[in-house]
Amino acid sequence: MAEQSFILHQPMRRDTSVIFSSPHSGRDYPREFLAASVLDERTIRSSEDAFVDLLFDSAPQWGAPLLAARAPRAFLDLNRAADELDPAVIEGVGRSAHNPRISSGLGVIPRVVANGRAIYRGKLSRAEAEARLARWWHPWHDRLRGLIEESVALFGDAVLIDCHSMPHEAIEAHARPGRDRPDVVLGDRFGAAAGQEIVLRVEAAFRRAGLRVARNAPFAGAHIAQAYGRPARGRHVVQVEIDRSLYMDEALVRPRADFDAFRGLMSEVVAELVEIGRDSVPLAAE
Repeated sequence: MAEQSFILHQPMRRDTSVIFSSPHSGRDYPREFLAASVLDERTIRSSEDAFVDLLFDSAPQWGAPLLAARAPRAFLDLNRAADELDPAVIEGVGRSAHNPRISSGLGVIPRVVANGRAIYRGKLSRAEAEARLARWWHPWHDRLRGLIEESVALFGDAVLIDCHSMPHEAIEAHARPGRDRPDVVLGDRFGAAAGQEIVLRVEAAFRRAGLRVARNAPFAGAHIAQAYGRPARGRHVVQVEIDRSLYMDEALVRPRADFDAFRGLMSEVVAELVEIGRDSVPLAAE
């Protein structure tokens, strides 16, 4: 059952400590979930990082694994902690300390999709919430944790590139007067999730591809960066957010006509990123 909860693309030979994950690109929408929602099938996909797994699917070709979600973000958010349960959408959950993600309806089982549109008519049972976590959340995180520890064992460190996309309107909303709007936002939780040298090299790879890069605004990294980023212990996480308008029609949730060209550009970026994790390979082979 666990292997059906995610898709793990492995290289023929793993020779880099870099790992790629795509937690929000899942598009296996359960029929009963769609039937229980008040949203149509296109609207419910508005919070999905559509096609991001395809943008990074060259990772195994360059020697790195790619862990891709199957569960859609509207159904279950893998970039949230398992205990970020929303009492407004799940029965039997008590209110806890203020959590802005839960308050905005974006807990581990979201209450809303983009622009605050409600997903459900009423509440889910606590049993249903726990079943989703057991079926989808725990297997994903068990495998991600395993990949990180395998990299540390093989190469002495791990570099997780956590792959996401961001609505173009989110960039517009946070744009600063006189500043170029970024194509890519890197989140390292202001240095808490990844070493400075790692982030500099990730940034350089995107800049060499002709993309404008910003850091930590408006996205600094969520649960995955917070839970797994331990740079002092050789575990680095960099969250990557790519402007969706660069490769897809956001309203129709369809790839743009030039999608393959952008995908090719991203393959070049991925090839550079995996080099970050090859510095330790000679030591690991001894």
